[in-house]
Amino acid sequence: MMMTGKHIFAVLAVLFVLSFQAAGQGSSSSVDSTLVGRSIFNLLPSREKGSKATVTVHQSQEIREAFNRQVAANASKRVVVYRIRIYNDNKQNARAASESAMSRFKAMYPGISAYRSYVNPFFKVTVGDFRSRPEADRLLQQLRGSFPTAFVVKETALASEVNSRYTSAAETSNRN
Repeated sequence: MMMTGKHIFAVLAVLFVLSFQAAGQGSSSSVDSTLVGRSIFNLLPSREKGSKATVTVHQSQEIREAFNRQVAANASKRVVVYRIRIYNDNKQNARAASESAMSRFKAMYPGISAYRSYVNPFFKVTVGDFRSRPEADRLLQQLRGSFPTAFVVKETALASEVNSRYTSAAETSNRN
């Protein structure tokens, strides 16, 4: 059986709907968590992104509008994310040291979000917005040389903020 453009579109639409159902139920589903709440169309290869091929998907405006409505409806929900704590200290120079750690990280990884916080008595620098622990672990391994005391933490964040940062970081890494 040869798959036509309509068949491929139907499969993509079903995957899209299933990803939102899995996210809403909070269950551990077989749907890839890295695609939840994201437009897979931004991940398709194209010559503009440096690929040798271009995939063209024709979809109705109604589908785009439905997707945008779904994203807007879930914008205020909180989601679990995994981040990497690259700095955590309470020494007298902790404020300056946390600023330095954050600056070094941003210079090394400009596409990944970084957060500096103070929770009495600790200054903390936490980086990334990962949907799964294995994703965070991959970056943690890269950071070991520069930040040997780094470790993974589980936090919650607004879905709308994570989705926008996660999508832009993924699109940046897919261009390479």
